[in-house]
Amino acid sequence: MNKDIEKVLVTEEELRNISRKLGEKITKDYQGKKLLIVGVLKGSIYFLTDLSRYIDLPCNIDFIQASSYGSETVSSGTIKIIKDIRDDLTGFDVLLVEDILDTGRTLKHIHDMLSKRNPKSIAVVTLLDKPERRVADISADYIGVDVPNEFVVGYGLDYNQFYRNLPYIGILKREIYEK
Repeated sequence: MNKDIEKVLVTEEELRNISRKLGEKITKDYQGKKLLIVGVLKGSIYFLTDLSRYIDLPCNIDFIQASSYGSETVSSGTIKIIKDIRDDLTGFDVLLVEDILDTGRTLKHIHDMLSKRNPKSIAVVTLLDKPERRVADISADYIGVDVPNEFVVGYGLDYNQFYRNLPYIGILKREIYEK
């Protein structure tokens, strides 16, 4: 599988440090608040797991799953909610956990949808930010690291449901997805 990776962008150690740093900041910012962490599946699962270990607060965790990619490398622009959250958001400070903020279409759709459910607040934490690709009017409140406009996989991010289990973030070789 490593033979399919052109370059490692974020190492395992860097991922741990990002989760720790963001978790400590979120702990400080959410002291005394009723925190609900909402992971955007499937990509955020590794990041959410590691990040939540560094959030030293009582919190609820739920998941939402949306899709706009299918087996493509670019978003179709059509957002489909596959799994909705179960919790009532009333009174919660919601923290959306995303693997990568790319075009922003999916995250904006989720943010707008959840905003209508009476949360006290909604913030976004993303492991990776790719601001040059943004087309939707949304940004993250907490950012792990900016990445170049390359197709990245690993640590939850996939190509056609593969490569999620890589313990680092890497650039996928073009010949893999341009077949």
